[in-house]
Amino acid sequence: MKYRRIVAALAALALMASACSCGKEEIKTSDVSGSTVTENTTASSDGDEEESGKVTEKKSDDKKTTTKAADKSDKSTTTTKAGEKKSDAATSAAKSGDKTESTTAANNSGNDNSNSGNDNSNSGNDNSNSGGDNSGSGSEASQGEDSGEEKVYTAEIQLGASPKVTGSNVSVSGSVVTINAGGDFRFYGSVSDGQICVNTATEEKVTVILDGVDISNSNGPAIFINEAKKCTIKSREGTVNYLSDGGKDKVNDGVIFSNDTVRLKGNGELNITANNAHGIASDDDIIIDNGTYNITSKKSGLFAHDDVTINEGRLNIKGGTNGIKSKGTLNVNGGYTVISGGTKEDKSSVYAEGSFSYTGGYVYAAGNRVSVPTYSEAPYIVLDLGKTEAAGSSVEILLNGQRMISFEPHNDFRCLLMLAPEVKDGNTFRANVNGSGNDFTISGTDNVFSVN
Repeated sequence: MKYRRIVAALAALALMASACSCGKEEIKTSDVSGSTVTENTTASSDGDEEESGKVTEKKSDDKKTTTKAADKSDKSTTTTKAGEKKSDAATSAAKSGDKTESTTAANNSGNDNSNSGNDNSNSGNDNSNSGGDNSGSGSEASQGEDSGEEKVYTAEIQLGASPKVTGSNVSVSGSVVTINAGGDFRFYGSVSDGQICVNTATEEKVTVILDGVDISNSNGPAIFINEAKKCTIKSREGTVNYLSDGGKDKVNDGVIFSNDTVRLKGNGELNITANNAHGIASDDDIIIDNGTYNITSKKSGLFAHDDVTINEGRLNIKGGTNGIKSKGTLNVNGGYTVISGGTKEDKSSVYAEGSFSYTGGYVYAAGNRVSVPTYSEAPYIVLDLGKTEAAGSSVEILLNGQRMISFEPHNDFRCLLMLAPEVKDGNTFRANVNGSGNDFTISGTDNVFSVN
């Protein structure tokens, strides 16, 4: 009986032990399940790197983290053993984006990225616009007569006794071609006693492109701009062009004559022989933007009733009276100009009735007299040789012993003019005529020297 009680007691103890063991297993499982977020959020456990990474990655998926960068950051953070440093744990928690606040921040960050993307897109549009501008510029270049590429002209005209025209806004009468509306007009070929006439009654822009022409007119201008508010004459790059006139026209008195402002440009060469009066004449303004111009004239090489402006280009002018004459202002902003003027006592190589402004470029002139600049950004030099030197004499101009130019004026001369950006206060200037000359020291802006 006592034995049975002992056996029963042992059996009861065994059952109790078994029950206690099962209870512990359930509690352990519950603890692990409950600690999944806690341990990885705080990174306070010493779990292994791979498991920690998997748990974090799973949590990131559950939370639907908005950026891949955040996922990579989370994985990078969780590869460090959890609990090594509290600061690392805090960083891991922040990057994991636990709870709604962190997720909201991630979403905001995503919105910011989206906005940034929009900004970049706008920047791309700006670049596209810039590219569009460049494309437009390229389009102009591809269509430009100096680019060597094909251009669509308003009309193309082959000069001759019976000019051939392809295009519009042009009429022909004998050997005279008249432009009667705006556009770009390409001329090529040669003609004797022919003319290009521009006669537009509107504000439309007219560009005359000279593509290897030889035009002579014994009765008046080779190019006559009767009416055109905006007219440009352009010598096409790589071409050599020839214009000459004749007759006794005292009104339209230039090889190129314009009643309005005329602008000349292009990277070609234009040779002008004025048998009547002036090389290029305008009742308004003459503007030289670039190009090469060789002008031999009975009277002035350039003559304007208003203003003459030289921005760039190379000009070689041999005037019968004046080299350049402006009844308004003369403005030299650049270029390289060599002038020899006339022999009459009251004539000049350079003459400006109004102001004479020099801001850049080179001017070397020889003539009987010369107008001095009223404004000059570099010291100017005028030398009165004291006597008239014969046409064809050799002239050599030196600055600080360095030769700047040598040339032979085609007419008798007495005065020399030099404008160059290299001229500085304190420089030494010397002009040798037929091998002999004197030294002068530059002082201030106004330098008018005389040889006694």
